[in-house]
Amino acid sequence: MADGDRIVIVGAGVAGLRAAERLREQKFDGEIVLIGDEARRPYHRPMVSKALVMGTERPSDVGLSHYLPDLDVHWRLGARVTHLDTTERVVHLPGGESLWYDGLIAATGVYPRHLPGAPRHDPRVRILRTVEDSMAVRRCLNASKKPAVVIGAGLIGNEFAASMRHIGRDVTLIGHAKAPLHRFGDRVSSGIVEAHHEHRANLAMRSEVRHWISTKDTVGLHLTNNQLLVAAVVVLAIGSVPSVDWMRGSGLDISDGVLCDSKLFAEGASDVVIAGDIARWPNLRFDETPRRVEHWINAVESARHAADNLLMGQSSAVPFTPLPRAWSTLYDTRLQMCGMPSLAEDTVTLADGITGFVRDGQLVGISCWDKPRAMLDWMAELNRRLPAPDYVPEPEPAPAAEVPQVPVVEPALAALAAEVPPEFESGFDAQAFEREFESEFANDIPTTAFPAQSPPTTALQAQSLPAGALPTMAIPMGR
Repeated sequence: MADGDRIVIVGAGVAGLRAAERLREQKFDGEIVLIGDEARRPYHRPMVSKALVMGTERPSDVGLSHYLPDLDVHWRLGARVTHLDTTERVVHLPGGESLWYDGLIAATGVYPRHLPGAPRHDPRVRILRTVEDSMAVRRCLNASKKPAVVIGAGLIGNEFAASMRHIGRDVTLIGHAKAPLHRFGDRVSSGIVEAHHEHRANLAMRSEVRHWISTKDTVGLHLTNNQLLVAAVVVLAIGSVPSVDWMRGSGLDISDGVLCDSKLFAEGASDVVIAGDIARWPNLRFDETPRRVEHWINAVESARHAADNLLMGQSSAVPFTPLPRAWSTLYDTRLQMCGMPSLAEDTVTLADGITGFVRDGQLVGISCWDKPRAMLDWMAELNRRLPAPDYVPEPEPAPAAEVPQVPVVEPALAALAAEVPPEFESGFDAQAFEREFESEFANDIPTTAFPAQSPPTTALQAQSLPAGALPTMAIPMGR
């Protein structure tokens, strides 16, 4: 990219914002156009299922305006891109408008997954993605004193259930797994179950909705365990799907997000980089299999890396090899994750409240329930065991030797060619933003760098093991 070029960013969430900020940090002096389908500027999306839905914060309180420096960005809010043409390097918007680009950053995130059979036409059956979604849930809660219901035992479902109990509202969490967030190990899931029971949140696990019953004032749910629930509002939180419909027909692989190389360039497009939840790329710290990572911190880091690589160009770019990490707070208790637990075949107890995830004898992830200080040590240990691989740039191809071109002259034209005279022959405050989320991850303990220290003394050191190996006290990880 060069000054005078135009970079279009599709997606005006935190990833789009951070990409724009990074472009300006790197002294890109061209035009930046940031397109978002919401009418709002970027805001703190995790607050949608927490403070906003509880009513303890207003929509104006969750914006990221205090992180917005003078970026000199052309904002196109409330506009949804309808199509991408990578050949002509154009994005199309409603009304027949088209916008050319020299470089494109795609960061459109994900949408909540639809639950088949759910009466989405009923205004009391909601999703939680935007500020407007959260305000709609608040209106349902204010209109009826009946309990709230959330379907889905993932992070959003558990956050919503905890938020309802914080404001004294009865709530039932429905999930088809045997325990909430069971993929993070028994220690985390049992801790969440205990917290829900302590705060009197109802759990309906290993259950699904058999029948929906809509009435004038409430929504009824008949479950497969024969429970009948009556709710003021039902929140669907059963996962998400990448927002990539606007790329259909572009030639990019959008079978699960957007397939990228290790440098976040979309496969088949040297002027398109992908950031945030829709990027499916091989994190070479783990292996060469492309995967998506849906976490706030990953959105921030991948956006900055994608912006850097777009400016450098694909041949000079470097792979994106983060150590993924995420956190949440449930009932004032900290839940933390580091690495890639989803890759594991077994789990191992590393310390009190700390679960390790193991693949082929190698530690690939860690989860933590209410042990933020210990998590810092184990995050450093995981970084030591899974270092980012050294990257050697591919050598530039040597220019082909020029071979003199000898014109082939037809015999009948030889005399005419001989008469041609010789002269006719051709030849953002970025640091403040980072500190907030890093300190939140570690419960106000800075984690901007992995400290150089000895690994913690636990069961791992109690056995004599070969270098890089883990103890054999692993148990099968629930799926």
